[in-house]
Amino acid sequence: MARKREKKPVSPRTLLGPYVQLFAVPGSAAFSLAAWVGRFPAPMLGLGAVLLVEGETGSYGLAGAVSGTLALSYAVAGPLWARLMDRRGQGTVLRIAMAAFLLTGVAFLAAVVGGTPRWSWFLLAAATGFSSPNIGSLVRARWSAVLDSSGRQTAYAFEAVADEVVFVLGPPLVTLLATLIAPPVGFLTGILLGVVGGLWLAAQHATEPPLHRVDPDAPKRRRSVLTPTLLVVVITYMAVGTVFGAIDVVVIGFAEEEGAHAFSGLVLAVFALGSLVAGLVYGLAKLPGTLAARFVGTAVAFALAAQLLWGVGSLPVLVGCGFLAGLTIAPVLVSGTSLVESRVTPGVLTESLAWTITGLTLGVTAGSALAGAAVDAWGAEQAFAVPAGAAALAGLLALGGAALIGERRVPAGLVEGRTTG
Repeated sequence: MARKREKKPVSPRTLLGPYVQLFAVPGSAAFSLAAWVGRFPAPMLGLGAVLLVEGETGSYGLAGAVSGTLALSYAVAGPLWARLMDRRGQGTVLRIAMAAFLLTGVAFLAAVVGGTPRWSWFLLAAATGFSSPNIGSLVRARWSAVLDSSGRQTAYAFEAVADEVVFVLGPPLVTLLATLIAPPVGFLTGILLGVVGGLWLAAQHATEPPLHRVDPDAPKRRRSVLTPTLLVVVITYMAVGTVFGAIDVVVIGFAEEEGAHAFSGLVLAVFALGSLVAGLVYGLAKLPGTLAARFVGTAVAFALAAQLLWGVGSLPVLVGCGFLAGLTIAPVLVSGTSLVESRVTPGVLTESLAWTITGLTLGVTAGSALAGAAVDAWGAEQAFAVPAGAAALAGLLALGGAALIGERRVPAGLVEGRTTG
């Protein structure tokens, strides 16, 4: 009688093999780690600005408006910085940007603490956001330059996980620094981490994506960047970003109403923790369907999961709902990025990826302002309607744009972008 073959247990190294292979690429560990450090301003500056301004004025509405201004200018500037880097190189442009980021960030901090006219707070918040390139698009462009299409989903999923680790650590860090030491310390720490990471990434010339010189046919180039696929993803991401911006403000207000202001950062980290777990799994999964179908499906899942926020009535319930909703964040971000990258026109990869982040940060701007006004007018518990409604809108926008991003038949000999998706 033949003996049954025993199944060998799968080792963690085998299971995580695709991630291990990523870092066999020379220089990849260094540029990914540098970009990870450089992304800390993303979760720290918006929340830090809310804590800083609210601490000085007592107004969540004003705090949300100032934070939203910073995010808006960051969104507008992202594609402009990315276009310069596609043409001039990441290192040269990053060093200039980081010098401006440090100066404007410190000036904004000094203006708020010094009690200068409030119009100057908005002006300097805008200057700070405008001085900050989107580091996430830069590192994804580096991965795209060194990997084939089969490795990009894993790389983008890893970077989504890296984003979420930042969002797990950043909110509690800025909140604890702001509440236990002083509000300016949290904001300043975010500035300094961004400058260190940006300059570190700028120093790594060997892994920079290839340069693309200016196309003399500028109008044609503009049309090639703003494709239907990119527009659908960007518009959907605006609604997703509105959820992110609103959650920051509403959770801080809700924690204060519950008498646990110092724990608001920890609560926010739970959303990112759920996304981190989902991102790791998504990067390893062999998923059926096209990239377009995955994007629509993950957007709908995100919309449905966020409706749990309607039932929040206490911090423990918020933690549970936040983790479950967080499980849908990384999949929608990875699928959207992968879809855009698969359809991108050669020479504008960094700019195209930056547009996706612009959509998110435009949403963050709207979400911060809307949620700040809602907290002041209705109270924090009722203000959870803002992120829940924005998530529902994201799902509807993805469904509505499905026809524009669906597969198209390509004549023999022609390929759309670099891969099909």
